[in-house]
Amino acid sequence: MNRSIVAIVAFTALAWASPSGAEDAYLVGVTAALTGPIASVSGPVVDGMRIYLERINGAGGINGKQIKLLIRDDQSEATKAAANVKRLLEEDNVLLLINESASSTYQPTMAASKRAERPLLFLGVCPTEVYPPAQPLFFCTTSYAAHYDSRAALNYIKEAQGSTDLTIGLMSQSIPIARAEIDYAEVRSKEMNMHPVDKELLPPATADFTPYATKFSELKPDWIWSWSAWELQTGTLEAMRRLGWTGKFLGWSHIQAEDSLPQVKDREMYSIGTDAYFIEGLPVQTEILAAAKAAGIAYPATRLAEGWIAGMAVEAAFRALGKNPATPEALTQAMSNLTIDPKGLRGSPIVWTKDNHFRTQQSYRVYHWNGTKLEAIGDWRRYDVM
Repeated sequence: MNRSIVAIVAFTALAWASPSGAEDAYLVGVTAALTGPIASVSGPVVDGMRIYLERINGAGGINGKQIKLLIRDDQSEATKAAANVKRLLEEDNVLLLINESASSTYQPTMAASKRAERPLLFLGVCPTEVYPPAQPLFFCTTSYAAHYDSRAALNYIKEAQGSTDLTIGLMSQSIPIARAEIDYAEVRSKEMNMHPVDKELLPPATADFTPYATKFSELKPDWIWSWSAWELQTGTLEAMRRLGWTGKFLGWSHIQAEDSLPQVKDREMYSIGTDAYFIEGLPVQTEILAAAKAAGIAYPATRLAEGWIAGMAVEAAFRALGKNPATPEALTQAMSNLTIDPKGLRGSPIVWTKDNHFRTQQSYRVYHWNGTKLEAIGDWRRYDVM
């Protein structure tokens, strides 16, 4: 586990074991996969949010209060997430819940949020409950967007190919949320008159990519669209290259993508996502790099953008309370009419409305390795969320 995460877990657990400090702070409870199979993805997000909010506290806090994070590790396990959330709600009396963990932890977290009538912010794959018409207590800042992701990916493939008369392989993971997205991509590709030739669902812990790579390679698709974990994407692509496949691969741009693409060095691997790469050199990215260096975190600073955006959302939500009493009802109402400015980290602001707790517009950008360096392909591609 990242040492900085260990430190903050220990600090919050000790400092806030008693509710006496709650009057002077906004208490935020986090259940996250800080160890276990997806720790390398969840850890940087939690670190980014933590560092951002520490800077807010250092500048005087919000509305005269500090933001205190109570961070608990669930190791991607539903039972541990349920225990974490129960403790955070019943013992710590947090005002806001946050989930940055595997989708298997969503149901117990959502059930607890409903019982306690506390708002719940997701930093992993957004559940459908945040889309219009949104469940009142659930919100999401993450970049993933079911159906919109595949729609944007297939539209890009069409533009890059100059036609929909192409064969396409579809790849995802053998978990429900990923299976549903790639099933949608299959339907959508056929509607666009593309020709899907294969759909593979890889177990999350896949170690041998040869069987999947062999099947794809034998069918020789022009393109592959993959909505799966980054290691599954790169592992399958590298295995396919060894088998002689020469087609184009479009993968979902996880937080590891910017660091990994120059190592993969494949000119026909493209990534599509909603976060701006740090090659853009935005002022906010320079700020993140400096903050990460000062904090001495264990992860590459380029992986902190998702957490930074989450911190922006938490800040905006509490600022919206103003001097009003900090109640779950008031916070939920404030979050249901909120605009979060990502300072260029995304192509559009995150706008939450009463009926839409995802965002009103989702923007995508494509990057790839051109043989010498990373580069963006085109501008942001924007989709209204209905």
